[in-house]
Amino acid sequence: MPDPLTRYRSADEDSIRWRDFPLRPGDIVISTRSKSGTTWMQMICALLVLRTPDLPAPLTTLSPWLDWLVEPADQVYARLAAQRHRRFIKTHTPLDGVPADPRVHYLVVARHPLDMAVSLHHQSGNLDRARLAELTGHPGPPDPDRRRPSVEEALVRWIDADPDPREELDSLPGVLWHLRDAWARRDQPNVHLIHYDDLRADLAGQMRRLAEMLDLEPPGPDLVEAATFDRMRSRADRLAPDPAGVLKDRQAFFRTGRSGQGSALLSAADRARYHARAAALAPPDLLAWLHQGR
Repeated sequence: MPDPLTRYRSADEDSIRWRDFPLRPGDIVISTRSKSGTTWMQMICALLVLRTPDLPAPLTTLSPWLDWLVEPADQVYARLAAQRHRRFIKTHTPLDGVPADPRVHYLVVARHPLDMAVSLHHQSGNLDRARLAELTGHPGPPDPDRRRPSVEEALVRWIDADPDPREELDSLPGVLWHLRDAWARRDQPNVHLIHYDDLRADLAGQMRRLAEMLDLEPPGPDLVEAATFDRMRSRADRLAPDPAGVLKDRQAFFRTGRSGQGSALLSAADRARYHARAAALAPPDLLAWLHQGR
């Protein structure tokens, strides 16, 4: 029989790891695109599950990135098997690449794609490419002295690029591929879509909503405060997703988290071209929710 799961691979990820991973009732799978609120949602889940702002271990230990090739699969499986609290697991794999289990909750965090692309550009400049190549066994950057494009140049190129979405999930087609699949599942009782801008606008309310969806106790003010962007940046040594030392600056991982920065960098013509491309890649109701009137 053909495999029911789509396989997604990149230089440092392989979703095939999900096929052999034994899920438990109550597991929480956090499925996002890069720079769309992954670490934020991991922290929120850690606070709601563990009920303390003083986490007992670094966030990457508590919530491993299951499909990251830097850490051997057996080690990730063993670490998760040893956890006795309710597990919350990170992935950048779309839901069609993850086993569907009615006993498991799936959280998909969405961010305005232009804001995501700006953050992704800055994140790219914060990666130690030589270290990442060493860890994954791939060649290092071919021309480390090549001038990086400005954020404005990179954003325009990102809008115009047209790769296979399954091969470049952080492209515009890839982002909308991921979200389109989740949007089609949104009526399933264990699939929950959360918007990044809603977290920014009402963190306490969104944390209460999540607690109710996950059948957890609502958070007190101390837990909400621990999930604020400024508080997380101040604890970057424990919260940044950098167990293997691939970030040049952990605090820079939590750069600003602002919304609207992508649109502000574009000309009116470039914004119109972005909206035309997005309209060709996703249904109007998804885009209306995703763009939040912007």
